[in-house]
Amino acid sequence: QVPLVESGGGSVQAGGSLRLSCAASGYTMIGWFRQAPGKAREGIATIVPSSGRTEYAASVRGRFTISHANARTTVYLQMNMLKPEDTGMYYCAASRAPRFIGSLLNTDLYNFWGRGTQVTVSS
Repeated sequence: QVPLVESGGGSVQAGGSLRLSCAASGYTMIGWFRQAPGKAREGIATIVPSSGRTEYAASVRGRFTISHANARTTVYLQMNMLKPEDTGMYYCAASRAPRFIGSLLNTDLYNFWGRGTQVTVSS
């Protein structure tokens, strides 16, 4: 059983928008990560639902917004002004750790992962 399920990926032209969703509840920290072909997986946006604390990678700050539904059962990633370099597989990940040290974008902090959803941005 996959604990996290992503949806909302697709193909879009540069400058367009997409919204990804992740069904996730009962976690202390949830993040979005992406992996482009031939590249390492990188953290791009994370949220601590209890406090609303967020963290973004420099490459997406100002263009992407992470948020959660009031019931904290779904986490969204609104992606605006998409660029071809945003192309990749996007993964939702979560943790139940009671506390966090350092950057929340560190993949090592997360032990629950979805299967990913593909985002393709054409120029």
